[in-house]
Amino acid sequence: MTAPADHAFPTADLFKDAFRAHPAGIAVITAQGADGPVGLTASSVSSVSAEPPVLAFSVSTASSSAAALVAADTLVVHLLGADQLGIAQLFAARGADRFGGAVAWRRLSSGEPLLVDAPWALRCRILHRLPVGGSMILAAEVLSIEQSGHDGATPLVYHNRAYHRLDDRSMLD
Repeated sequence: MTAPADHAFPTADLFKDAFRAHPAGIAVITAQGADGPVGLTASSVSSVSAEPPVLAFSVSTASSSAAALVAADTLVVHLLGADQLGIAQLFAARGADRFGGAVAWRRLSSGEPLLVDAPWALRCRILHRLPVGGSMILAAEVLSIEQSGHDGATPLVYHNRAYHRLDDRSMLD
């Protein structure tokens, strides 16, 4: 059976092209791993439920940081603003020393690493792990929320392989 002329077969490249055109908010996810703190940058975080508060995200299973996050019972999802671009880049870089002093962080009383400059930090308990292709989808219940003094932060988004800041202008104004 062939696809109609106005539809293309969903190749990996075409799928990636479609999502490059779809902007996504940026988060850094951290956890305490067996060998110390781990973290990575993610653009897949989404709200699932407000009552109870649950979020979901996916990570590539090829990453050693992702493997430690998947194995953790709890983790922290840091929602970043444009002022935290350097943090997003650091946690996205392969082999970077993410907790070596380039970023301000502290341990929560429960042990997870908290990035102190993130506008929002959501401490979560993993509810479900679902392997899909080369990724793992994690659903997590939000246990607590920390808000820094950056509550009016300009959002940081990823679009077409680049970071961008959003402004307050609405297309509906």
